[in-house]
Amino acid sequence: MKETEIVRRRLDELIRNSGADYTSLSRMLGRNPAYIQQFIKRGVPRKLDESDRRKLALHFNVPESDLGGSRAIAGRAVAAGKARAVDDYMLVPYFTGIGASAGSGALTGEQEAAESALAFQVRWMKAISSSDPELLSVIKVQGDSMLPTLGDGDPILVDRGDGAARLRDGIYVMRADDALIVKRIMRNPAARTIRITSDNAMYPDVGDCDPADVEIIGRVIWVGRQLR
Repeated sequence: MKETEIVRRRLDELIRNSGADYTSLSRMLGRNPAYIQQFIKRGVPRKLDESDRRKLALHFNVPESDLGGSRAIAGRAVAAGKARAVDDYMLVPYFTGIGASAGSGALTGEQEAAESALAFQVRWMKAISSSDPELLSVIKVQGDSMLPTLGDGDPILVDRGDGAARLRDGIYVMRADDALIVKRIMRNPAARTIRITSDNAMYPDVGDCDPADVEIIGRVIWVGRQLR
């Protein structure tokens, strides 16, 4: 069996076991909704882009070698029992007491103190965000309105430097009635409006609205899926 076919089967297995779907993962990567399905079913593209592979490996908590990355590179961090230098990582504040979809919170560090922190590799972080590290925060998802993309209790990395000024299609944390919510935003450039939706079809969409009427906190750029 060719290595590319092994990778496609492995990714399909990870998706099925996690309860995720092709469309939501494609959107997580910022790709067209059929991207993952085309890769798995038709082998197009022939191999995953390095950035996409890295995001998927982190999402499913598997080594990049499972998805076509070099095994030598994937194992280098723990080769001979050696850990990476501390300087290779950055600590991002984790506000475990603040939830997105229910619960109030400043998410700025001014009114709330972070209970802990999560470590992210600096090189990986620079690949997904150009914002000042001080504008990055981790909070928890509350509720099931964004299933299957985000589940209750999932930690999400919020980039507050990537908000209203750079608004585009994607998942954002925003403030509504003194509470933080996490929803998908789709822009309508012709009408100059945005549509706010839930990924869970059981929840009604907020509908079309003027971007100026929405207080955008930041873009969700990573999720740490909790195994259930």
